[in-house]
Amino acid sequence: MLPAVKKEYGQHFLADRNILDVISRLADLGRDDVVLEIGPGRGVLTRYLAERVARVHAVEIDRDLEPLLRDLGANVEVSFGDALKLQLPQDATKLVSNLPYNVATPLVVESLDGLPNVGLWCVMVQREVADRFFASPGTRDYGAVSVLVQLVTERTGFHPVSRTVFRPQPNVDSALVSFRRVAMPNDYACVKRIVTAAFAHRRKTLPNSLELAGVAPRAAAVDALAAIGRDARVRAEVLVPEEFVALAEALA
Repeated sequence: MLPAVKKEYGQHFLADRNILDVISRLADLGRDDVVLEIGPGRGVLTRYLAERVARVHAVEIDRDLEPLLRDLGANVEVSFGDALKLQLPQDATKLVSNLPYNVATPLVVESLDGLPNVGLWCVMVQREVADRFFASPGTRDYGAVSVLVQLVTERTGFHPVSRTVFRPQPNVDSALVSFRRVAMPNDYACVKRIVTAAFAHRRKTLPNSLELAGVAPRAAAVDALAAIGRDARVRAEVLVPEEFVALAEALA
């Protein structure tokens, strides 16, 4: 008998093996790859990866799934715990996962700088999350995650996914999205802090939002915006990703 699905972990297990070949193509899997998989669930994708790459690190929060994640291959290492709290393997070169819906966004954001050797991501996420990663400035979907992902990566693939490939079927649409690392801004930690603060109060002007978040006094933020050619009344969603790097430099 299979373990019960736990809603609190955002579990939707892959049940259609046809999607695995799409993942392989978007992830550009190779024999030398070291893959990190977060949320292996019942191990369907894990087994597939193990047959095609050098090593698989799988991180699962649900210990009830442990019997299903045994004997997946000599090149598979399974760890149990919360991926947002664990020290993740630093040798991973790709992150390939059907990500748990409730933690997909923070996992991707934290991996951008937390896993510097990851050069490619191929993740299954809610369609609205996938759209958010590469949303354009000025649109409803554009936010802090859009800026951070676009500063570090470029999108290489996108594939809408039917609800029927999961058990249980989710109530939302999903998508596979792949993106490749291209750059890391200088003093990324500072840029990340400013971006997060800038979108913390979306209805506020950018100087007010930065001050409310305790990142910079309003007057300093106004001066920094002027230095990059922006008016003090501007809101965060108008700036393109590169302008946040310039803003961080001006504030410094």
